[in-house]
Amino acid sequence: MRLVQFQTGSDGPRIGLEEKDGGNVIDLNAFDPSLPRRMREFLEIGDAALAVARRAQESGQHILPRAQVTLLAPIPNPGKVICVGMNYADHCQEQNMKIPEEPIIFNKFPSSVTGPYDEIIHPAESQEVDWEVELAFVIGKKGTHIKESAAMDHIVGFMVAHDVTARDWQMNRNGKQWILGKSFDTFCPLGPAIVTKDCVPDPHKLGIRCKVNGELVQDSNTSQMIFKTQALVAWVSQFITLYPGDVFLTGTPPGIGAFRKPPMFLKRGDVVQCEIDQLGTLRNKVV
Repeated sequence: MRLVQFQTGSDGPRIGLEEKDGGNVIDLNAFDPSLPRRMREFLEIGDAALAVARRAQESGQHILPRAQVTLLAPIPNPGKVICVGMNYADHCQEQNMKIPEEPIIFNKFPSSVTGPYDEIIHPAESQEVDWEVELAFVIGKKGTHIKESAAMDHIVGFMVAHDVTARDWQMNRNGKQWILGKSFDTFCPLGPAIVTKDCVPDPHKLGIRCKVNGELVQDSNTSQMIFKTQALVAWVSQFITLYPGDVFLTGTPPGIGAFRKPPMFLKRGDVVQCEIDQLGTLRNKVV
């Protein structure tokens, strides 16, 4: 299934299912008005909510034409946005960096989250705004000290993420702490849907790409991930409790603007397209 958060006209957000990538949307709140209208609360219900979604999918009812629907970030208000640095072998190679022995964990403030087709605001405070396409996954079940063998039980699905980054603030300002450079408003486009794990046979064998104004700038495969999904859940849950709706960004492949020769950064008017096989595509204009 492809879980989405959407709205029509001036109505508030609702939960739905995309029939296919870019297809019409089944209105789950119309099918069952008792369901929450926000994804985080929907996921907190657990398997029972997903069972309702499957029944709605099978019913063929309450289908909205795509032209009437505006997709929002699948989870506009995650409790946490947990990120992983230096997690692609080929990304380490482009920097002449050693493979990390342990995951490098940082975070983005949840207020940086924006929708799959929303505009990215280029802050006046930065001259070095960069792109990073990433595979994201979403926690569907609360847990702490989760064993790697049980990690997939705590994941509901996968989506595309764009870890927009102000390199000048990441690398040279704020004591070289990354969080401010990662957390400007609109610096975390997510979506277009949460593709449930049963529809992703192997999340670590997916083509992953980023284009800027149609030019291919990142082109790799999630097989290059050093620490896989299950390992990340096990590692992070040693330190913090994971809750439904928490989002993990799993790292970016090579090709970021900062390491191009000469360096290349985003400017107002650019259009960035982040895409992952089986999951979909984000398209965001920089303004």
